Amino acid sequence: MTDRLEPDPELDALVRQLNEMSAEGSPGASDSDEAADGIPVAATAAPRRADWVLPRRTVEGAERLEAQLRQAREHGATDLLLVRGVPPVIRVNGRLVALPGAALDRQEVARLCAAAVPPGRRDEVAARGAIDFGFTLPGLGRFRANVHRASDAWSAAIRVFPAELPTLESLNLPPELAQLVRRQHGLLLVTGPTGCGKTSTLAALLGVVMQARPGHVITIEDPVEYVLPHGRCVVEQIEIGRDAPSFADALRSAMRQDPDVLMVGEMRDAESMANVVTAAETGHLVFSTLHTSNAAQTISRIVDAHPSQESAIIRAQLAGSLVAVVSQQLVPRADGEGRVPVVEVMVANDAVCNLIRKGQIEQLAAQVSLGKHEGMLSFDASLARLVRRGLVDVEEARRRARHLKEFELLLGEK
Repeated sequence: MTDRLEPDPELDALVRQLNEMSAEGSPGASDSDEAADGIPVAATAAPRRADWVLPRRTVEGAERLEAQLRQAREHGATDLLLVRGVPPVIRVNGRLVALPGAALDRQEVARLCAAAVPPGRRDEVAARGAIDFGFTLPGLGRFRANVHRASDAWSAAIRVFPAELPTLESLNLPPELAQLVRRQHGLLLVTGPTGCGKTSTLAALLGVVMQARPGHVITIEDPVEYVLPHGRCVVEQIEIGRDAPSFADALRSAMRQDPDVLMVGEMRDAESMANVVTAAETGHLVFSTLHTSNAAQTISRIVDAHPSQESAIIRAQLAGSLVAVVSQQLVPRADGEGRVPVVEVMVANDAVCNLIRKGQIEQLAAQVSLGKHEGMLSFDASLARLVRRGLVDVEEARRRARHLKEFELLLGEK
């Protein structure tokens, strides 16, 4: 990383406020492939609003946006925020820092947003007031963006993707996760709050699969995030809105496309949950995500999304198809250089599946603690492991521990 930036003193109060509002991660910004340029989504629900039409794209605006993204990448930032009334702000190691320069006015932010939005999707912005997309800049790499309206003006949140696909090792994830994806079929869920690195973990797990064996990999995302190389596998990446109208439609179609591995970016509703579980039941290895904080909550969320009369059916399906639930959160590194994931791993062994089938979800946490010899890992055990490796400060870990006494005992284990 290059020389550190120092926050503008006049922005200290603003930065503190923004950090407090988003301590667990960065603002939502979703991605798509640059091939989406010029291709609008399938349907636009609302007519164009004259006051939501972006200004004409200019070379000057594109050059300014590229310069800001270059600074973001040079300083190791994960995000660039463009908001009226403040200079461009980047997120470095989870904290917000203002780039040097004057505050952006309304017109400048609009010009920067116009430079980012693909030409063929300007009508969608004018109809919806917000759009998700992705793009690649030669020499700078790949980015994803959310351009939106806020306080009667344009704003943007742009995610800076790593130059290379992540690995379990580069993400400091437990090496045991590699064993989970060697299954030929079943459902593996990665969960956690927004901005906790679920997408990167999924990419790393898919990388393990693609190195281990040949096969046909299909990802269904809204929008596509990491662009996966073929390698030993044939890879197809389907983007909602560009390639398919919905997750449900894309997944139904994918089942007829001879896949070996499916990755569904997010299970958003009961229909997508049911389709994902069914895909795992029918002989495919399926990955997906949920915004839940632990394994037990994940199972409850899926079951509770369905009518009560279907609870027994969905529990039986989960018990028969689940491989594991990996729940993660990011915590600051001891050296101040970014954040590291703390994970809980629940492997679907016989005891876990039996509890799910019976609906005794509240007992799953105890099984996670008991199942370390089968590859399970509790949140506190993961936290203790990171402290022993010197990656997380012990006092920070104590503040994050879910059960302090258990954490202290685990910290003393070799």
